[in-house]
Amino acid sequence: MPAERAVRPRLRRDAELNRLRILAAAREVFRDRGVAATLNDVAHHAGLGVGTVYRRFSDKEELVDALFADMVNTVESYTREALEHEDAWTGLVTALERVCEIQALDRGLREVMLGTGRGPQRQAQMGARVAPLVDQLVHKAQQQGTLRPDLLPPDLPILQLMIAAVTDHTGQPELWRRYLVLVIDGMRARPHGQNTPLPAAPGSQDQVQQALVDSSTRQADDRGRAPHGRVAGQKTPRR
Repeated sequence: MPAERAVRPRLRRDAELNRLRILAAAREVFRDRGVAATLNDVAHHAGLGVGTVYRRFSDKEELVDALFADMVNTVESYTREALEHEDAWTGLVTALERVCEIQALDRGLREVMLGTGRGPQRQAQMGARVAPLVDQLVHKAQQQGTLRPDLLPPDLPILQLMIAAVTDHTGQPELWRRYLVLVIDGMRARPHGQNTPLPAAPGSQDQVQQALVDSSTRQADDRGRAPHGRVAGQKTPRR
């Protein structure tokens, strides 16, 4: 009996380590290969047997769900930390930078998450957990007079999408930071209402979420048709 009790915790630890290896490998494989990647590809990249992967995840959608759940937890954590910051502007800028970093590095993964299978449900899950926190953060920063008053919460995912596109189109993994600074400058409230008026808003939160799913679906399809390691229509970066 004592020996049996000693084995069980070890098995649980091994299973959890394998799960983490699978998720890490899947993040890289889906990011690079998009919708064409298979569970066999993930197992090979993780250095595990295919049976080990299938015991944890019955199909690709279940594995993508697990990856997306990790991303939702991370984004929610960043946003909650921002809300707890006394200076809402600092909290907002810090959270925006951290989320943009995720999206800039994992654009292909995002397309798999939102552009295939349960993409609409995943986007709704992100919206349900994160959107109310973003609403509070935007309101708090505007109340403190540091965020321009005409910025709307649905503007933020559009800005994140714009920043993430820099890496995809230039092949320079850190260049997005330059354009984030320009975006942040445009978000800051200017004294005496001197911000240039914004044109029409992007739509409701639901409309923006649906637009992101539709865009991800098109990009995921393009990535699946492109030669390995490239997005359709993307120029090879100069070296």
